Amino acid sequence: MAKLGRELSAKGIDVINLSFGEPDFFTPEDVKEAAKKAIDDNFSYYTPVSGYPDLRKAIVKKLKDENGLDYEADDIVVSTGAKQSLANVVMCLVNPGDEVIVPTPYWVSYSEMIKLAEGESVFINATVENNFKITPEELEAAITPKTKLFMFSSPCNPTGSVYSKDELEGLVRVFEKHPNIFIISDEIYEHINFGEGHTSIASFDSVKDRVIIINGFSKAYAMTGWRVGYSVSSREIAKACDKLQGQITSGTSSISQRAALAAYNAGLNSVEDMRTEFKKRRDLVYGLLKEIPGIQVNLPEGAFYFFPEVKSYFGKSYNGLTIYSAEDLSLYLLNEAHVSTVTGEAFGNADCIRISYAAAEEQLIKAMKQIEAALAKLN
Repeated sequence: MAKLGRELSAKGIDVINLSFGEPDFFTPEDVKEAAKKAIDDNFSYYTPVSGYPDLRKAIVKKLKDENGLDYEADDIVVSTGAKQSLANVVMCLVNPGDEVIVPTPYWVSYSEMIKLAEGESVFINATVENNFKITPEELEAAITPKTKLFMFSSPCNPTGSVYSKDELEGLVRVFEKHPNIFIISDEIYEHINFGEGHTSIASFDSVKDRVIIINGFSKAYAMTGWRVGYSVSSREIAKACDKLQGQITSGTSSISQRAALAAYNAGLNSVEDMRTEFKKRRDLVYGLLKEIPGIQVNLPEGAFYFFPEVKSYFGKSYNGLTIYSAEDLSLYLLNEAHVSTVTGEAFGNADCIRISYAAAEEQLIKAMKQIEAALAKLN
């Protein structure tokens, strides 16, 4: 989709890109200044595999102050983005034949990481009617003697769904009956949350020692290109991740780590400004999407995505082209509406598309109008 969008743009066509999985904001100024100072101060040498001690201590403080969680610096492994943190944990925990339960829709790389570890993905299909969240009963039914790991995100990419404290408690009650299952909680969108606030599943003492939190700086601080993420876990898992990472990439960029430290030391003012803007955009796009016939959409509680169900358009045609799938519809919207989206098939749901609202309001309004006009041509 990105390649095709660039090709259209090269032809002079104005393509509105709503496929991006990153904030459209700039990195805060104090963070950039810290990176410049780090260069001047000659932070140019290899870094500790698990990250600078002062950055890991800042992460510990953040976990305590913002999440009420008690960890130590040695429980933290800083990596080149949350994606590497996820891969570290999966590779350290999953053995050939192990089953990993993944609620769908899910972030595209989860299943591929499981494949690389020679594990087996077990999907629980969540629907728009249930706000793309699974129930304790569905979780219990998916567990087998081979289950090693449960892997999910809240807030979720691609749906924006957020599990409440009560909903997490329901899942925890299931995990309490199965003490051999580990839990990866991907919390990278933690601060882009429009509801009652973020609750980590690690806040439940009965499962905390089996929870691995994945987080980072990409989304909350608009630092996608800086590549800094981290895992928070029991000491045993942290040591394993340190050992694995030491043989693959070693430590994260020194300059990026100094920037990340400045981000956490600066507080949440810039984060709150961005969250407020994203909420305005969410409400705007939700109202526009609801007006489009044939689209079924829920109100996401976090992240910056909509994941509307579009299967009512399957089988419809325009100008000799028939829509058979979400992928077909995404391509149709790119070519006919000049709006770039992502097919839901990439996220484990072939009936939906993902729309990012990480774009300016005028672009979002224009995109929704063009989508509506293009869909109206299908019959």
